[in-house]
Amino acid sequence: MSEINVENRTLLHGDNLPFLRAINSNSIHLIATDPPFNKGRDFHATPDSLADGASFQDRWSWDKDVHEEWVDQITDDFPKVMNVIQGSRNSYGDDMGAFLCFMAVRLLEMRRVLRDDGSIYLHCDPTASHYLKELMDSIFGKKNFKNEIIWCYKTGGAGTKYFAKKHDTIFWYTKSKSYMFNCQKEKSYQGVGYSTGNKNVILYLDDDADKYGPHTLVNTKDWWEIPMIATSDKLERTGHPTQKPLKLYERIIKASSNQGDIVLDPFAGCATTCVAAERLGRYWIGIDIWKRSKQVALDRMEKEGLIVSKKSQQKSSSPLLLAKELHFTSEIPIRTDDGEEALPFLKTKLKVDEPKGERMSRKEMVEYLLDQYGCKCQGCGRQFYDPRYLELDHNTPRSDGGLNHISNRILLCGPCNKLKSNTFTLSGLQLENKKLGYIVKQ
Repeated sequence: MSEINVENRTLLHGDNLPFLRAINSNSIHLIATDPPFNKGRDFHATPDSLADGASFQDRWSWDKDVHEEWVDQITDDFPKVMNVIQGSRNSYGDDMGAFLCFMAVRLLEMRRVLRDDGSIYLHCDPTASHYLKELMDSIFGKKNFKNEIIWCYKTGGAGTKYFAKKHDTIFWYTKSKSYMFNCQKEKSYQGVGYSTGNKNVILYLDDDADKYGPHTLVNTKDWWEIPMIATSDKLERTGHPTQKPLKLYERIIKASSNQGDIVLDPFAGCATTCVAAERLGRYWIGIDIWKRSKQVALDRMEKEGLIVSKKSQQKSSSPLLLAKELHFTSEIPIRTDDGEEALPFLKTKLKVDEPKGERMSRKEMVEYLLDQYGCKCQGCGRQFYDPRYLELDHNTPRSDGGLNHISNRILLCGPCNKLKSNTFTLSGLQLENKKLGYIVKQ
């Protein structure tokens, strides 16, 4: 495992992708995050709230929001992931494809930074949950899917044309079959300890004692009834448009980390994960693009009694945090690991270093090959009048260590690309086509 290269209690300000790419591999115990949901609308905080000015656009466009670099990276190195994205574009539309592309490049980095015994909890709702599940299967592996947690809540309003929508979904994945899970929380209620010696029971007596009695064992199921934050709750409520209850994220943190472990939230918002982690004695890192995230985090920590000013600290006998012990920066961390762009089970089996210097984009490679060989399939020799019938592929397959460099690129028609798969080199494909009678005589 790598040492973390970001200070404890750090909130990084800016787009989370550069920050994620700069965090050491295998250094994070737990990721708990609440990203955009592809709701197709804008979110705004209330004008009189702490979070005044908090807003974001949860609308997605393939042409405007998808970077060519993302498509190149995913297509070349993670074709299974691109299959999910393209399938979603076909079945749902370009907006879902764009949203998943945005999420994919970030989830790939999240998997890299997780320790081998680490977990990720991804919060979403039915708008995109089914598509995100497939995406996460392709990145984390379907065998590492642990739970689809249903968070149930009661809010005003009832459905007149359909059942009222009163739940969100949280996907829990691990990085491997060896992972952290606190299957028993021996927590006392009314100051009385209670132990069973049963390692397969989770106790949340503080949550459920009113319902079940002060010393009742409560098995935690994969559906959680946790109330939304009341509008009258001046302590916890910030007015941030997508704020979630502290109790919800405390339950996640308790289940998949221990005191002193490192918790990361790449979509920190109003710092719910950070506050919950601090309350539970975890090391935490948050990332958010919102300009007022620093002030809201400070205000929440102070309201919770977790930090004090230097003047107040002098009058207090309790060892509370000073505000200066929270770090806020826009500087990209410097990696101190080997710089690996991890994902062994998804990437090429044989690691071969790419030539140094600027890389061509996929678009530039296609234009170069068309100029060199014309609008012709290099596998069967068929001539096309429309380059859209040709697909960019590798001569030596990536699974055999083939480079992404232009020196290892070819243009193939759809049938040849399918036949070649990750088995043949170009010469092997041409021999196979010759056997099958598919070669066009020149």
